[in-house]
Amino acid sequence: MRKPFALSCGDPAGIGPEIICKSWLERENLGLRPFFAVGNFEDFKGPDGNGLCGAPVIKISDPAEASDQFDTALPIFHIHSGEPTVPGRPTLDGAQCALHALEIACGLARSGDAGAVITAPVSKSQLYKVGFRYPGQTEFVSERCGIARENAVMMLAGPSLRVVPMTTHIALKDVPSQLSKSLIIARAKAAHKAMIRNFGIENPRIAIAGLNPHAGENGNLGDEEKLVMEPAIEELGAQGFDVSGPLPADTMFHEEARSRYDVALCPYHDQALIPLKTLHFFDGVNLTLGLPIVRTSPDHGTAFGIAGQGIADPRSMIAAIQMAATAVSNREKYDL
Repeated sequence: MRKPFALSCGDPAGIGPEIICKSWLERENLGLRPFFAVGNFEDFKGPDGNGLCGAPVIKISDPAEASDQFDTALPIFHIHSGEPTVPGRPTLDGAQCALHALEIACGLARSGDAGAVITAPVSKSQLYKVGFRYPGQTEFVSERCGIARENAVMMLAGPSLRVVPMTTHIALKDVPSQLSKSLIIARAKAAHKAMIRNFGIENPRIAIAGLNPHAGENGNLGDEEKLVMEPAIEELGAQGFDVSGPLPADTMFHEEARSRYDVALCPYHDQALIPLKTLHFFDGVNLTLGLPIVRTSPDHGTAFGIAGQGIADPRSMIAAIQMAATAVSNREKYDL
């Protein structure tokens, strides 16, 4: 029997509980795989005492109960007692709840009690106040899975584009010094495996964006392409990988160009995320590569400013649940 997915609540003062409840309401229309939320049961109840946005909720103490309850109510794996959080007003108790939920959800996936982890948005500034010492949830999850941080790779994906930033949360001025032949090769190999294992693409095509304008224009606008990127791409090609580049980033993301590759690798954070969020702001998904479990997340933040108003858009959370299901299904075939 397929295990239900564990959805960590994120910061309960944000829109996490709301978009989880709204995702449950779409379960039949979209054929969503059973899931349960991990967090404080009280944070999923509205002012009238019922579930948020009209979604009935039920408290469970064992993930095995989730599948049986899923058709009639959103199961909540209750792990943090306390007063309900006021939407839009983050607190240290809420941050502690978010961290506890993340850890429990990862543990359930590692133990096989959950089929995947989907993480709702957190506030890192709040988490830092309760002892969190990671750049983000990705690094926390990778450590809990026994994977070195540098081997957990972030992919952002939507229906028409998948991107991997080769460097992530560092200053732009530090990118050239971090961009190395070994890094490019490692990221390309991780992306290649992910395309096969998570998406069922047998012969993935990888495009690599140049760092400089016009991909350096033969060294006239920067030499990272010639000194670092081209040698990495040549070595990957010699090993049998279908890799093209370095390509001018300004012409890589229109519709015709996207049809020529399955995943794009970009040297720095915004070079990857700007086109992804332009095309898929409401249905983009963060997928962590290189883990023994499937972990996805909606590609947006806590949105404290609209929390509690009932207007949060659940499409990215729904897409994260659907992508987790796709990845799990393809992994089952790949790992046979």
